[in-house]
Amino acid sequence: MTLSKQGNPGVVGLAGFGLTTLLLQLHNIGLMGLGPVVSMGFIFGGLAQMIAGFQEQKLGNNFGYSAFVAYGAFWIGLGIIWLMNHFEVYQSSTTDVGYYLVAWTLYTLIMFIASLWVHKAMTFTFGTLLLGFILLDIGHFGHPVFNVIAGYELIVCALAAWYMMAGIIINDLAGKTVLKMGHPFIAK
Repeated sequence: MTLSKQGNPGVVGLAGFGLTTLLLQLHNIGLMGLGPVVSMGFIFGGLAQMIAGFQEQKLGNNFGYSAFVAYGAFWIGLGIIWLMNHFEVYQSSTTDVGYYLVAWTLYTLIMFIASLWVHKAMTFTFGTLLLGFILLDIGHFGHPVFNVIAGYELIVCALAAWYMMAGIIINDLAGKTVLKMGHPFIAK
């Protein structure tokens, strides 16, 4: 029996995470409105990431499974908060959103620690994500300038996710390592 090569679901999950994160940060620094962010939050950041996560589960990758399903849910949840605010179904205050972000900061801390066993590119991505969430937390609890600072910092995070996506695709097509990910900080 010949086994066919399967695609790596991480490329879709990282693409969705990176693109949606980038768009939100362009909004946070004042370059664009919220409409494209909401749309991509539901479709690419939300649905596509969740599908990638469920495929990671089939491959036995608990890290990818947790990350992509959870952050897919993050984007869908955030989109619902924005829609409920827009349609005045339930108005979430800045502080309400701040507590939402604090919960995600704690989850991201766990994933950052776990990333130390993956590779340096993953640790860098989760490190910048963790810092970005901390800045957003501060911004939502009375210091809005930190949301703008987070916007610039999280653009780096989005590009780091795309670097990993590009590495998976390009390294596979080249048949060799073109874009390095680095060794894990903690060896197994």
